[in-house]
Amino acid sequence: MRTPILLAALLASIATASAETPARPDFSIGAIADAQFAAEPDAPPRLYHTAPGKLTAAVADFDRQKLAFVVHLGDFIDKDWASFDTMLPIAHKSRHPWHFVLGNHEFAIPEARKPELPARLGMPARYYAFTQGDWRFLVTDGNDLSTYGWPEGSPEQRAGVAAHDTLYPAKPTWDGGLGEAQMRWIEAQLTEADKKGQKVALLCHFPVFPENKHNLWNAEAVMALIERHPSVKLWLDGHNHEGNYGVHAGVHYLNLKAMLDTDDTAYSRLDFFKDRIELHGTGREADRVMPLR
Repeated sequence: MRTPILLAALLASIATASAETPARPDFSIGAIADAQFAAEPDAPPRLYHTAPGKLTAAVADFDRQKLAFVVHLGDFIDKDWASFDTMLPIAHKSRHPWHFVLGNHEFAIPEARKPELPARLGMPARYYAFTQGDWRFLVTDGNDLSTYGWPEGSPEQRAGVAAHDTLYPAKPTWDGGLGEAQMRWIEAQLTEADKKGQKVALLCHFPVFPENKHNLWNAEAVMALIERHPSVKLWLDGHNHEGNYGVHAGVHYLNLKAMLDTDDTAYSRLDFFKDRIELHGTGREADRVMPLR
């Protein structure tokens, strides 16, 4: 039988050990932006020849970790349908499920191939939702309203050109926007998440904040929409290869650095806790902690 003194010492030892043990996240994910392979000579800062090796190394690193899934945030390739034949087999070797977001460079392919793109990447649609724990993830399509994201001459392509010429003439044509139907879908998803007490992360290729030439054409309208909903905690994107970060109305806007434009690499693990998200960067991606509103 333990004496009271020994029992107290044992309990104190257990409490100390518990305090020193880092809290475990509810789940973790891997994230990569702009691997952007092309079978082309390098055009610095675009180091095309390094893309397959960097992706292989990232997959190997992720496979040593416990992850719910990996997301690639657009521009998996730089151009050409055949580029997928180099990059997708590397991703498919991963032991984790992958989610893809459509970037503008995904559409640098023959016009006839554009409708086939989501299926080639294993996507159920150009934009869609899925859940992990008490989080809802919305994969969005920033090429929905664009000059290039639909087959030439299609109603969608003509609408994108008209929108740019009339509403966003000063915006680069290599950016895009979220169309009205997608905005209504996001509104419905967020309303449901609010009611269910879920947290929401939106995944997009394009940033919306801070102000930058790479942002969505209708970034202000998108921000106004998502910030009305308390469920929204994170907007995660790529496209701007230098990366960016800001907080507005309690929402974290995180633009990951491109894997392509570096002699090193850039990718991340995001740990999701009840009260925060911790980003653990590899290569030129810096660590950060993002408290949840």
